[in-house]
Amino acid sequence: MQNLTMFCICIHNELLSKVKKLNYIPVGLGNEKFDKDWIRDDSGENISYKNKFYGEYTFHYWFWKNKLIEVKDQEWIGFCAYRRFWSNKISASYENIKFEDNILKSVPKLWNDYDVILGDKIYVDDIKLSKILKYGKLSILKNPRSIFKKNRNIKFQFDMFHGNGDLDKAINVLNENDREDFRQFVNSEKSYNQGNMFICKSKKLMNNYYETIFDWLIKCEEIFGFELDSYGKVRIYGFLAERFLPFWFNKYSKCLEWPIIFNDLRKENFN
Repeated sequence: MQNLTMFCICIHNELLSKVKKLNYIPVGLGNEKFDKDWIRDDSGENISYKNKFYGEYTFHYWFWKNKLIEVKDQEWIGFCAYRRFWSNKISASYENIKFEDNILKSVPKLWNDYDVILGDKIYVDDIKLSKILKYGKLSILKNPRSIFKKNRNIKFQFDMFHGNGDLDKAINVLNENDREDFRQFVNSEKSYNQGNMFICKSKKLMNNYYETIFDWLIKCEEIFGFELDSYGKVRIYGFLAERFLPFWFNKYSKCLEWPIIFNDLRKENFN
């Protein structure tokens, strides 16, 4: 795969042959026993013990501390997951086409003028009323106008599912250069680029992002700790990063949105 290195993050050992057939680099995270051909996040300088709380970011930390130094500038480095893959075209029909023929294998010429590729956006304002009544009563009480779709934003959705006021607490310990800009972002935007996924060709940009995100998440640990319950709470560090990633890259680089294909490798039968 010329000028493109793609890491595929998985939690199932049995997917090794499928990832290798795609010519992606297999990354195994979590507590399952993985074969030796997987890259793991528990060697060198690492925070693998935080995987339950950080998700894929324990691998990003490992990559930053142990592998980024080997990356050549202008080499595209990307990340996907066993259920989320980058499309090989900016718009395409995927009906009756083999999965492996739909996913990214080389760098499109369209990318030449960009630094970073981000996944297409997901929208957080179209939340069903039943979910709002189940998870968002306190959020509605704090902001009654959010009962109407036009008044919902990233912060409202985060408060609903991951803890009322927790996003504000986290933003309060963000660095001064980004703090108020990010606060404005979550209070005004109704969508964000999905999946904690990106592809980048700037080694310097990746290093700056990692320095920023991990400095922030470590400060957030002092607020939330690790005595957490429920999925929305346990993975709070990954959910914070998911909102911050598109904000940061759009602020500091030239980004292009690109389609992500949802497909579970466990259900794929390759020829």
